[in-house]
Amino acid sequence: MQAQYPAHWEADVVLSDGGTAHLRPIRPDDADLLRSFYSRLSQESIYFRYFGPRPRLSDRDVVYFTNVDYNDRVALIATIGTEMVAVVRYDRVKPEDHAEVAFLVEDAHQGRGVAAVLMEHLRAAARERGIKTFIADVLPGNHRMMGLFRQAGYTAQSQFEDGVVRMTLDLATTDTALEVRLAREHRSEARSIERLLKPQSVAVIGASREPGGIGQTVLRNLLGADFSGPVYPVHRHVRAVAGVRAYRNVSAIDGDVDLAVLAVPAESVLEVVEECARKGVKGLIVVSSGFGETGPEGRERQDELVTISRAYGLRVVGPNCLGIANTDPSVRLNATLAATLPGRGRVGFFSQSGALGTALLQRVAQRGMGISTFVSAGNRADVSGNDLLQYWEEDPATDVILLYLESLGNPRKFTRLARRISRSKPIVVVKSRGVPDGHAAPVLGLPDSALSSLFEQAGVIRVDDLTQLFDVAQLLAYQPLPAGPRVGVVSNSDALALLAVEACLGAGLEPSPPANLGARAGAAEFASALTGVLPDVDAAVVVYMPPIPGNSDEVAAELVRVARDSGKPVLATFQGEMGMPPELRVTSEPAAPERGSIPSYPAPEEAVRALAHVVRHARWRGEPAGTVPSVEGIDAGKARELVAGALAGDGPQDRKQDREIDATGLLACYGIDVWPAEVVSSADEAVAAAGRIGWPVVVKSADPESSRRTGTVRIGLSEPAGLRQAYADLADLLGPGASLAVQHMAPQPAVPTVVGVRQDRHFGGVVSFGLGEIAARLLGDHAYRLAPLTLEDANGLVRSVRAAPLLFGEYGYPPVAVEALEDLLVRVGLLADALPEVARMDLDQVLVGTSGVVVLGARAVLRPASGPRPDVGPRRLG
Repeated sequence: MQAQYPAHWEADVVLSDGGTAHLRPIRPDDADLLRSFYSRLSQESIYFRYFGPRPRLSDRDVVYFTNVDYNDRVALIATIGTEMVAVVRYDRVKPEDHAEVAFLVEDAHQGRGVAAVLMEHLRAAARERGIKTFIADVLPGNHRMMGLFRQAGYTAQSQFEDGVVRMTLDLATTDTALEVRLAREHRSEARSIERLLKPQSVAVIGASREPGGIGQTVLRNLLGADFSGPVYPVHRHVRAVAGVRAYRNVSAIDGDVDLAVLAVPAESVLEVVEECARKGVKGLIVVSSGFGETGPEGRERQDELVTISRAYGLRVVGPNCLGIANTDPSVRLNATLAATLPGRGRVGFFSQSGALGTALLQRVAQRGMGISTFVSAGNRADVSGNDLLQYWEEDPATDVILLYLESLGNPRKFTRLARRISRSKPIVVVKSRGVPDGHAAPVLGLPDSALSSLFEQAGVIRVDDLTQLFDVAQLLAYQPLPAGPRVGVVSNSDALALLAVEACLGAGLEPSPPANLGARAGAAEFASALTGVLPDVDAAVVVYMPPIPGNSDEVAAELVRVARDSGKPVLATFQGEMGMPPELRVTSEPAAPERGSIPSYPAPEEAVRALAHVVRHARWRGEPAGTVPSVEGIDAGKARELVAGALAGDGPQDRKQDREIDATGLLACYGIDVWPAEVVSSADEAVAAAGRIGWPVVVKSADPESSRRTGTVRIGLSEPAGLRQAYADLADLLGPGASLAVQHMAPQPAVPTVVGVRQDRHFGGVVSFGLGEIAARLLGDHAYRLAPLTLEDANGLVRSVRAAPLLFGEYGYPPVAVEALEDLLVRVGLLADALPEVARMDLDQVLVGTSGVVVLGARAVLRPASGPRPDVGPRRLG
């Protein structure tokens, strides 16, 4: 019987040049693939691998190399199209946790990062099989192999003996190894998007003569934008389209084709993809519909589209998308269905919605904003917002990133990337609250409020609608970030100035008394007032609404001059205009505005709302990024043993079921003590328990669900008679069969809080926090952070809930030990990150007193982990 390997050992990956490949374990039926691969190797490659000439593989060699047990002997291969292009393997040796490793890459594909990504996956497989050390014997002249080991980031040692360099690689994860993996991921994914957005040539497949047809529309838009390279219409039955010579198929095109736009019926797309692969096309835009959005059959066709494209080394935008655009003067790419693009600007824009794409671009153009690049992903079967983030991070033409998201393909990766990129480039997101049919998107098990919390943790500015998206974008794109929340208001209307001040107060900003100039104020008055206000504030809102239009150009010029010299953000309600009015632009040319231009809003409240978003982002950026702290008193090994023991059922079916674990013991491994509570079944048992625990005590419901009801706890019981009476009252309230517990009375005063852990299949471990008061529970006043938590995360988590002032001495509560609470949250975050099998954990309640925290109760549920954790392990496409 043929040995089986785990499904997650197969993966699609992006190579260092932006192309793709498929990785999988070798199989016995790969014999012909192996022979063909070997026949294309140079003598040098063979010599470096086998230390001597080996012109061909014998049948015995082929059988040996293709038959492995996926335990002691593992081999992974990389395929592109129908060919094997590389293989890497290990063979276990003595001692049992060591293995010899070797790799071989076809000469034509060397230098593309194939070996590096194969080694990442082989290392992960080896770790699963108990291998801790790789050993490789390398000829001194094989600099590629020695460089691969040394650059991997793992602890490597080398020793020269008998003309061979023996290299030893410790497979334990190191910070350097993680940095190397993420850096490689970033470069390869950014490069894959660059190949799409900066093609040297474009083919439009399905470009017909039919007026208004999708293919002809894309073709005319490419020509209308004056694309910098050749454009090739492809149509089986016509000689020319839009005055440009047409080709019967892609293969008939004389020159190279970098990018192909597919506007053919859905049932013909797969055939065209294979033809494009044979031609050497590097990327695809599928504007055709008829895929996942149409139902199960279309979804199957969409999955096959992605599988075939990636197998042949192609990235895909779409299907069912609007297209892509690049306003770079050296590219001038408009491969979209939108006839008019905004001018050149500093904003990168990603939209999942194809239908909304045209309207969104029109809005950008109407506001006078510019864009650097635009991508409409449609069903987002392959290229996603995460890929664009990787590209825009280092794109010198992009300063601000806008995302319209209908789904999140890899949420944990998104938050990781966003947290890094937001430090240098603001990310503004509109996330719809539903997922359209056809999207390759997970169903998230977290409430929408949790998603907002996780965006906040990553520094992402989440707005409610498209109007706010562009309101915030135009401020970020053309004005500096504010240093704080102080806002000056300069206005020629008392009423509008008052509205601006009230909007500031409602948004948590700190307005200074407004400078009211009167209806007749002109350029000199506005310049003087703004110059006087700016030194004492962090930002200014200018309202210019003259009763009689007149000298607006002079006023605008003075506002731009004063604002630019101040280095502080200035925004305006300028004659009720929206966007970037020509008068307020740094340049008077019709092109998109430049940095220093002043954005305008129809009403001052809208200006203040945008400013409030930017102030919060600037405050987040000013805080240290933080690192996960090293905490004392943690025994992670013991915790893992407890979890493994609890999950070890009597049979396979038992191991699939959720089951509770002693949360007290598990938390103790992370330095968190849960106060003991004794379950009692009579008043006499309650009194006896109090004697053992120590007076004073509380008596409460032992059922976690019932304990959340008002009136199910009696506190401050210091003598037997009172305890007997309290027991009788609660037993009568809860009814027959109710279970009660006695617990030592916690120090008072204290603020009750609730801490939780949830494992989401796509986000991973998530820590929640809220106050334990009934009102807070009813209002859903909870905040969330991804595990593990930095000290800054814990600090922000505590302060994110609306009831947080109760922890800091407001509303009659005493100040409590918030630092102790933050330490507890960090420890819970470490547990959630290290133990993905902990599907749910509730610490209810956690009393935060003046000198520390007390955990009164805890409950944990385990679930066996299914497959690799999100965004952990070797690189792979989602």
